[in-house]
Amino acid sequence: MLHTPRARRGMVVAPHSLASEAGLAVLREGGNAIEAGVATASTLAVVYPHMTGIGGDAFWIAKPANGPVRYIGGCGAAGADPDHYAARGLDQIPTRGPDAALTVAGAVSSWSAALALSAREWSGSMPLDRLLDEAIWHAESGYPVTASQAAVTAARRDELADLPGFADTFLQDGAARAVGAVETQPRLARSLRCLAADGLDGFYDGELAAAIAADLAQVGSPVSADDLSAHQVEQGAPLSCRVGSATVYNSRPPTQGLVSLIILALAERLGVPDWPVDSPEAIHRLVEATKQAFRLRDESLHDPDMMPTPVEDLLDPAFLDELAARVDPDKAEPWGEPGEPGDTTWFGVIDEQGNAVSVIQSIYHEYGSGVVLPETGICWQNRGLAFSLDPDAPRGLQRGRRPFHTLNPPLACFDDGRTMVYGTMGGDGQPQTQTALFARQVWNGDEPQAAVTAPRWLLGRTWGNASTSLKLESRFDPAIPQRLAGMGHRVEVVGDYDEMMGHAGMIVRSPDGILAGGADPRGNGGVAGF
Repeated sequence: MLHTPRARRGMVVAPHSLASEAGLAVLREGGNAIEAGVATASTLAVVYPHMTGIGGDAFWIAKPANGPVRYIGGCGAAGADPDHYAARGLDQIPTRGPDAALTVAGAVSSWSAALALSAREWSGSMPLDRLLDEAIWHAESGYPVTASQAAVTAARRDELADLPGFADTFLQDGAARAVGAVETQPRLARSLRCLAADGLDGFYDGELAAAIAADLAQVGSPVSADDLSAHQVEQGAPLSCRVGSATVYNSRPPTQGLVSLIILALAERLGVPDWPVDSPEAIHRLVEATKQAFRLRDESLHDPDMMPTPVEDLLDPAFLDELAARVDPDKAEPWGEPGEPGDTTWFGVIDEQGNAVSVIQSIYHEYGSGVVLPETGICWQNRGLAFSLDPDAPRGLQRGRRPFHTLNPPLACFDDGRTMVYGTMGGDGQPQTQTALFARQVWNGDEPQAAVTAPRWLLGRTWGNASTSLKLESRFDPAIPQRLAGMGHRVEVVGDYDEMMGHAGMIVRSPDGILAGGADPRGNGGVAGF
């Protein structure tokens, strides 16, 4: 479990081994990291359907071997306004069902933008039908259900079974499929074939877009053909900050990429690198830094067009010094703030030339809205739950406005020439696990697989869990939760390798071109290299 795979010509890590292998196959055939990323993303969208799909959103950080780091944001905007819900007698957005399917799905647009960048600047030339080939095969011929999917489907069966299209797609004789049972998605396969033939932009304009819009109208979603056609992907420079000898990059608002950067910046200011990462002193400081970052997130982060403060101002060193000064190094600040849940898939790819991508995509809650479109077979996200129906709220719903996202894909470039892609799924857990991975690999010097496998902590909510306690896996020395409780933390000990801690991964490329990776034993993924 602690062995770190190494390779020289390319490496992929993803939360499902079939997706890792799909990306690796593209690298073997001469594809670059972006092209392998699209193969990985599309395969995940089929074989890990409770966590992701083409009915969701996605974000990329793309680093060429030489040149500027780029950000691609595939975030869909709202196709509804508060009047839509008032007309239905609703005072809040439903968690599931057609009225929860209120935002455009942006993931496919992010693939399209990434491939355009690949062709323009990375010499990418692999045909789209090849990149989608394995996803189509798994959707048509079937894939074995993972333990994660089986458990989630069983747990959510009563909540989702009566929603349009769900039972026909993800249940067998009314029950969740067992681990290893073969599941097919023929309607989704047809949609993927249509994209392969007509191009990814066909998701938003063209034959497939028309079919999607008709499906959405049939089930009662407020998203229309005009909303699909109006969708725009965001591209540009990512957020970044210096942490020691590294420049760390992450996604821009409306994601919480800012939060992940702030936690790392505060950790450095609080002296975390001077402590063993498993010590109560280090964990306490990281948790307190997380509280500062989360409070800022909940007050300030939403659609960037609506934010009163430029996001770069929130990474100003003087402001970060002020946040760090609020942390008591010996005592926990009381915490009962509601957090952000969410299911997600993160994956990373680095190719032989040193091109690297860190990518995250999601349908938000397990199976998103729970609605599977009748003709196109797409399970649609419920990311619009991030909106409030209060028109005066910072995240108030407006048609055309982008929702807040927990998604954020980090990438670090070191002064000595190393590149690291790393990340995880898991709502509030994402920035915390990212920090733990960075701390273990960079400050502790742990091998990538050891850094991913090591016990983790989590403040607040993650997917499938609504408590706000500080959770620690039971593999920690029992003295550590005791000491943290003595510092004022409300501690909860959870399982040895608890899935609530996320499905993390990491690849580090050293200056000599050696790639080293780690995949999470809490998930169904793997590292694939050659």
